[in-house]
Amino acid sequence: MANRWLVVGLGNPGPEYEKTRHNVGQLVVDLISNSNKFSKHKSGMDISEVKCADQILVLAKSRSYMNESGGPTKSLADFYKILPDQIIVIHDELDLPFDNLRLKLGGGDNGHNGLKSISASLNSSEYFRIRMGIGRPIGQQDPADFVLKPFSKEERENLATFIQRGADAIESLVLNGLDKAQTSFND
Repeated sequence: MANRWLVVGLGNPGPEYEKTRHNVGQLVVDLISNSNKFSKHKSGMDISEVKCADQILVLAKSRSYMNESGGPTKSLADFYKILPDQIIVIHDELDLPFDNLRLKLGGGDNGHNGLKSISASLNSSEYFRIRMGIGRPIGQQDPADFVLKPFSKEERENLATFIQRGADAIESLVLNGLDKAQTSFND
């Protein structure tokens, strides 16, 4: 029987946020869906299921805002009976330069409200994270404003490759385990 993984791409709903730095997790999930349609789930998530070798990935994007991602994530995990060690959350990371990524299991939320919400709702921080580097704003720009802005022209030139690396990292994590995926993908 195939293992089922929950892959949550963090972001905010609606077209005004679709191409922003904060939604990089959802961009990765959209790529993995391979144009499969997302359907509305009673958990408050839009979901799409895809196969990855002998594994099933439940791709999920919350219909609520980033800081309210926990409830829908917990509801969907409960629905599919998926434990935290089979959950992958992919999200933007200010503390990594743009185009860098890191995989890890557990840890703190580092001030990321989406992770804070998920950890509180799951009552655990022991889920996988793929941290997609977006860098920090230059100068005095508020980080909260920075993450809600579209990628710069220079970033957009490399965005497709970066998103593909995030998708490849998820596949590697699911098929090869954390150690091998970290060796291959951590910058």
